[in-house]
Amino acid sequence: MNRFPMTVQGAEKLREELDHLKRVERPRIVAAIAEAREHGDLKENAEYHAAREEQGFAEGRIMEIEGKLGNAQIIDISKIDYTGKVIFGVTVDLYDLDKEEEKTFQIVGDDEADIKQGKLSVNSPIARGLIGKFEGDEVAVDTPGGTVEYEILKVKHI
Repeated sequence: MNRFPMTVQGAEKLREELDHLKRVERPRIVAAIAEAREHGDLKENAEYHAAREEQGFAEGRIMEIEGKLGNAQIIDISKIDYTGKVIFGVTVDLYDLDKEEEKTFQIVGDDEADIKQGKLSVNSPIARGLIGKFEGDEVAVDTPGGTVEYEILKVKHI
C-alpha cells in the first residue's frame, strides 16, 4: 500500500474534522432521522430522505478521512536538521526572476494544498522543480503557463 506524505498540521486538521464529524454531526443527523421518522410515512417524508442523504455524505467523509490518515506518512519538518535543501514540508522564499517579485510557498501533501494560502502540492510542477535544490540556486520550472525561473532565497523548517 502506498504511503502519502502529510505535514503534522495537515494531519491535525483532518483529525479535528474527523472528531467533529463523529462527535457532533453524526449524533445530530441520527436525531434528525429519528425526528423525521416520527412524522409518519417515510415514502413521502422529505425530511427523512434529506437526513439519510446527509448521513451518507457524513459517513463517506468519515471513511475517506480515516483512509487518508491510515495511509499518511506524517512528516514533522521541525525534527529534521536544517540543510538549506528544499524537501517536503519546508517553506521556501522564492524570487521570480521574470516578474521581479518574491513569493513564499510551503510544500505540502496533495490534500493540504491551497495556493491562496501559499501551500503547494508536493506533486505540483513548481514543487517538483524545487525539491532537492538549495538556497541560492536558480531553478527553471516548467509550468502549464510556460517556463518560470526562480531564485531560492530561503528554506525554512517551520
